[in-house]
Amino acid sequence: MRVEIFSDIACPWCYIGKRRFQKALSEYEHADDVEVVWRSFELDPNAPKHETGLTIDKLVAKYGVDRDEARRMMAGATEQAATVGLEFNLEQAREANTFDAHRLTHLAATVGLQEELFEAFMSAYQVDGEYLGSHETLERLAVQAGLDRDAVRSVLTSDAYADAVRDDQLRARRLGVSGVPFFVFDSTSGISGAQSSDYFLRALEQLGAQSRSASRATASREPVA
Repeated sequence: MRVEIFSDIACPWCYIGKRRFQKALSEYEHADDVEVVWRSFELDPNAPKHETGLTIDKLVAKYGVDRDEARRMMAGATEQAATVGLEFNLEQAREANTFDAHRLTHLAATVGLQEELFEAFMSAYQVDGEYLGSHETLERLAVQAGLDRDAVRSVLTSDAYADAVRDDQLRARRLGVSGVPFFVFDSTSGISGAQSSDYFLRALEQLGAQSRSASRATASREPVA
């Protein structure tokens, strides 16, 4: 069974959903039969390419609230993050265009490190207050996650994997994905939002059973040589 996870790096609920899904997968009896594919999704593809300040200030401007109200808006995600072992520091999160970071996750996929790089980038943004619009920061985090420095630099100084990011976002539109995180099971069933680990586990068990049944049915129809 294939599970596609549409996420943005600068999305607190995507990080929470990632942790909850991974907990469910660790408890799933047939986890070895699950292929997880991380898909790029930009919540704000028009975010500036240069540093503009803290995300909390963007909330203040966007919704016309004061900083105390903006903090309360962030509090729910921070509280839920703590339940999965994450210590969010969203007041220090720095607004960034995530397109180049997403391009690097596609490079990471070619060497089996996509999940690790998503984890590194999400932690850097939600927990450490790193600015992910900086190529120097992206390079450092990618190398720490295990990627080759020269390969990372080659991507960042070109448009490599730009089409891969756009293809993911086109697929999201075709599937009707308008918000993230969004989980697609075998291209047929979808789960929206950072649901509980128990919810994800039940989905894995139910949809996994359907997938195995379909595979057995297909095998039984194949001609015997």
